[in-house]
Amino acid sequence: MVHVLKIMPVSDSARFHNNVYISNANNLRFGKNVEINENVFIQGAIIGDNVQIAPNTCIMNASHNYDSLDIPIKYQGDTPISNPIIEDDVWISRNVIILKGIRIGKGAIIGAGAVVTKDVPPYTIYGGVPAKFIKNR
Repeated sequence: MVHVLKIMPVSDSARFHNNVYISNANNLRFGKNVEINENVFIQGAIIGDNVQIAPNTCIMNASHNYDSLDIPIKYQGDTPISNPIIEDDVWISRNVIILKGIRIGKGAIIGAGAVVTKDVPPYTIYGGVPAKFIKNR
């Protein structure tokens, strides 16, 4: 395994599939044995060990300012960066969106199509829009 971009520890079981887009590697940290499937967009995050990220997931660390009604949103700038933290042994299913500043606890599962707007406790399963508690693991 090649040490790609020096953002992930070298590991035989770490995988980056096709079309993974990293917005800014300075705002990104990976643990060991992370697998990222195709068409994943990562703006920035802290990702723990043994995390699986399914296709078409989007992980955000900033958004747009929009408070002024007199200035087009396009010109109001971005919010401060706040990297999501995805702890060890998390499975993020297909088509998930994780917003900035979110913490997903160890061993959690995020169901397909979820939009994660609040922190997810360890060893829980969350799903839906917005993501809500489904059950404990």
